[in-house]
Amino acid sequence: MNCCICGTVKNVGPYLDKIFSNIEQIGSLFENYVIIFYYDHSTDNTLQKMKDYQQKVGQDKFIFYVNKVEVSKHRTIRIANARNGCLQMIRSQFRDYPFFIMIDCDDKCSENVKHWILQKYLRRNDWDSLSFNKKSYYDIWALSIRPYMCSFLHFQKCPLGAMNQYVTKLLKQVPAGGLLKCASAFNGFAIYRTNKFLNCTYDGKFNINLIPANYLKNNINACKSNLKLGLIEDCEHRAFHMQAIQQNGARIRISPEIVF
Repeated sequence: MNCCICGTVKNVGPYLDKIFSNIEQIGSLFENYVIIFYYDHSTDNTLQKMKDYQQKVGQDKFIFYVNKVEVSKHRTIRIANARNGCLQMIRSQFRDYPFFIMIDCDDKCSENVKHWILQKYLRRNDWDSLSFNKKSYYDIWALSIRPYMCSFLHFQKCPLGAMNQYVTKLLKQVPAGGLLKCASAFNGFAIYRTNKFLNCTYDGKFNINLIPANYLKNNINACKSNLKLGLIEDCEHRAFHMQAIQQNGARIRISPEIVF
């Protein structure tokens, strides 16, 4: 059982020592693992930290790509490009690995990892994408869960607070050992079954066509607000997860347990 552990990195030097330590503990759950990072220009010591770690563990264990092109002025489009860069490395070299992980390499995943919690779910077959709870569920940006399927930023009356309370309540109601069904979630860390996502791409642009018309109508009613269509950016995870659902029937789930 092998796994690729992927991250996008920019100005994360202060966190990398702990991130690498956590990755090693996560990697110990697998027979073999490889780390894949996509680096964008930084003003701190991120690149040097990566070079030092690669020298320590070897180029076969830690692969990173240095991007030298300014992709876009929009942050989500830059991040989507980086995540797609990691995916392309998986497609070209590790497509037979049954799992891959996306991990945020900043403070969100720099606390001590409870890798034994992840281990329990590796034995189960009731998910294709699995993310986890936190003491305070912060990543509403990546979240799509009925009736809130669209980005909270794209409504004239922003439903951020309502969505936060809603998903927190739902996670508390999940029975022991259960998972919460959704259409998109990340929360800084998620594991994927590779074969369900190889033909999908991250997209940092808002695409209303990803959301079925009846779901969009229910979302508008829940927010008591119309859409703001002038905002270009959207969370890159939403398109990725929704493509996997529509094309491959992927099961996107959230565990109420906390890994970080």
